[in-house]
Amino acid sequence: MDTVSTTTRRPATTTAALAALGIVYGDLGTSPLYTYQTIVTSVGGHPSAANAMGLLSLVVWALIVTVSIKYCLIVMNADNHGEGGILALMSLVTSRHAASYRTGALLIMGLFGAALIYGDGIITPAISVLSALEGLNVVTDDFTPYVVPAAVVILLALFSAQSRGTATIGRIFGPIMLVWFATIAVLGLLAVLRHPQVIAAVDPRHAIGFLAHHGWHSFVVLGGVFLAITGGEALYADMGHLGRTPIRISWYAVVLPALLLSYAGQTALLIENPGLQGNPFFKLAPAWAVIPLVVLATFATIIASQAIITGAFSLTRQAMQLGWLPGLKIHQTSADEYGQIYVPFVNWAMMIGTLALTYGFGSSDKLAGAYGTAVSTTMLLTTALLYNAMRDIWRWPIVAALLVSGAFLVVDIAFFAANLLKLPEGGWIPLLFGVVIFTVMTTWHRGVRAVAAKLAETHKSPETFLAELESGRIPRVPGTAVFLSRTTLTIPPVLINHVAQMKALQEIVVTLTIVFEEVPRVEEASRAEVKHIADGLWHATVRFGFIEVPNLVVALQHAQAQGCPLSLDDALYFAASDEVVSSQHHPQLPSWQRGLFAFLYRNAVRAPDRFDLPADRFLEVGRQVRL
Repeated sequence: MDTVSTTTRRPATTTAALAALGIVYGDLGTSPLYTYQTIVTSVGGHPSAANAMGLLSLVVWALIVTVSIKYCLIVMNADNHGEGGILALMSLVTSRHAASYRTGALLIMGLFGAALIYGDGIITPAISVLSALEGLNVVTDDFTPYVVPAAVVILLALFSAQSRGTATIGRIFGPIMLVWFATIAVLGLLAVLRHPQVIAAVDPRHAIGFLAHHGWHSFVVLGGVFLAITGGEALYADMGHLGRTPIRISWYAVVLPALLLSYAGQTALLIENPGLQGNPFFKLAPAWAVIPLVVLATFATIIASQAIITGAFSLTRQAMQLGWLPGLKIHQTSADEYGQIYVPFVNWAMMIGTLALTYGFGSSDKLAGAYGTAVSTTMLLTTALLYNAMRDIWRWPIVAALLVSGAFLVVDIAFFAANLLKLPEGGWIPLLFGVVIFTVMTTWHRGVRAVAAKLAETHKSPETFLAELESGRIPRVPGTAVFLSRTTLTIPPVLINHVAQMKALQEIVVTLTIVFEEVPRVEEASRAEVKHIADGLWHATVRFGFIEVPNLVVALQHAQAQGCPLSLDDALYFAASDEVVSSQHHPQLPSWQRGLFAFLYRNAVRAPDRFDLPADRFLEVGRQVRL
């Protein structure tokens, strides 16, 4: 495998802006399929003209405040060396502080926000595909019994195809989504031309008047309005793939106008026909165009689902390399695009969850009740982290930071509270999923630290080992050995255990510490650092960024260039095979957490698979670690 480039070659702005339509805006772009149907249901199914204008005004200002201003203009400036997403933001703001209660709170917010993205990831494909296929009900009710089976087949095919990668078909995602946005814009515009008064909904007084008139019931409506912005987090999360400028261009030039026209068109249709039955989105199309629109909508929702799945894969790799998830098997499906990866366990787990939700809820209308709780929580946590970026990184005055983040916080809390009303309708599902992932993350991190502390207590001192080595009491045999260490020690326990068992040591020995930095990429000049310890003994530290594919053989070539005489063609690689067992005295973890950690530790991916080492030259040294 070729070494990972320290810089990402991004396509030209125009090409990247087109690609952003397929990679970034699938979720936001397909929200008109189900958002208005849900909102109309929340107000009793037949809104008056005044209520319809109020609903449209709420959607318009949700898109403007949350997506156009918060994410596009503010949040996307909080990049971690070009990378975005809540984990990157968490790493950025916590790296400025020593360990403290504040740092711990920031870590919890970032981790829980990231965990909730998995909960969102199992719902988005289900609700998107279901809502697209339900468009056929506009033509005939005969298709109704087949909507769920057809959605299951499409989703099953989508998840099954992940192992083959999407580098080739991904090139057509952008053009398909461009056709989609053009279509929904034209359909909406035709309806707006018949009732141009809907343009007045841009006046926020319509939204304020609706909220004031409906009182507490407005929270139910806001839960539906929130569906219009559920894909907003993707703008930030996918920034590292394309850059902020192409994403912004796509939003302001294509996506936002198309969405506004679609929602305005649906509002015009409701004013024109107050007793309208069915999904107003598909009612915008003439009868002859409904089936082609359903086909196009199905492709668009598949693209939206693909973006969510790819995002979950990328998030998993980040969490692994920042030390918050155990090692999982990852396949690079493209030699040219680092973002094209496949994580089998995550893929099949998401597939099971998505298919269960599709079958269990059976319609997009019912599934809307479970949608939004995870995303609204993540957006709220992002705002809290953003305040810290404003103060600690951008050095904003406290008044400016409080005013801006406070304004976003008011909106986020309103949507968060509205989505809490969905808990009995299924909103608890993504939250529970997020809690499970969060528990796994924190357990893994705490367990790894406990193992490292335990090993540091029990290993032989470097001075004693080096004295034995220099005195000749440890026989040397021909060959090269590389010892992978879980610690930063130059003489790690795995080396000492190997010598104790084998009673000998190779002539050329490298102890290797792997460090994943809290930056996306590491410069090649800083890839490896080598230190000569004793005759025939070196310690190497190799560094990777949290989005890089860690290839140790390639990284060790940098160690060779610095004078370390290891032979990579016949080197043997050693790592510890730890068994976590219960400590009778002073246990490091509660019993439930130790059991979970032991299970994760035992099933984490082996070093040859994670670090691309030759499996036929890899050996494990067994030992017990009492926690």
